[in-house]
Amino acid sequence: MITYEYPLNERIRTLLRLEDLFERSRYFIARAGAHDHHMALITLFEVLEVASRADLKSDLLQELERQKQVLHAFRDNPEISEEALDSVLSDIEQASGAILAMTGKIGQYLRENDWLMSIKQRTGIPGGACEFDLPSFHFWLHRPAEERMEQLAAWTSPLHPLRDGAAIILRILRESGKPQTASAALGTYQQMLGGKSAHMMRVRLAEDVPCVPEISANKYVLNVRFLLQSDADPRPRTPDWDVDFELTFCTL
Repeated sequence: MITYEYPLNERIRTLLRLEDLFERSRYFIARAGAHDHHMALITLFEVLEVASRADLKSDLLQELERQKQVLHAFRDNPEISEEALDSVLSDIEQASGAILAMTGKIGQYLRENDWLMSIKQRTGIPGGACEFDLPSFHFWLHRPAEERMEQLAAWTSPLHPLRDGAAIILRILRESGKPQTASAALGTYQQMLGGKSAHMMRVRLAEDVPCVPEISANKYVLNVRFLLQSDADPRPRTPDWDVDFELTFCTL
């Protein structure tokens, strides 16, 4: 199955972007190639841009605190595992404490590194990080892989509290929904929501279905249109058959 997630507000959109970027960062840092570490650095700059949103820290802290209060209400519920509840509450406490410990503007230590900022400026230009543009970067890419890994980890790890806080919120969000089966007649599906609010939609399709969903939603109606993906015919069009899929409304 392939899962497509569609955020319904800017806050969730930001958290999903951070999740994707941190996962990409982890992947490239763990590899040893110079090109991998080049991509790791570019990804770090992208994390910095997304994380620099002024209210990100306060949004994370407020949502973590709200979820903590919600979870505390489940104490002594026979249908809830106390062990699992304690584990999630402990994760929330640790993440909140780490975010609170982040002083000053997010990523300021990176902005104060002139060498990194010179690379950031050049990587915004297509091909701008060539060896003749940035000989010091070219030299760094020829340093031992272990040395580069350590430096990349040191530059990235101070931002990990944001990663961990976002991961907890997204985990709770994903687990909040109950999947339902649905069918899009000739690739088109509509559902009236009657004012029901959701923060994210999840659509799951079998991997052998050659379609991708286009999703639009507000508090009144959900529209999903499936578009065929074909190398033989790249023009976007809906299929001439009914598309079965799994739909989940996720709400914090």
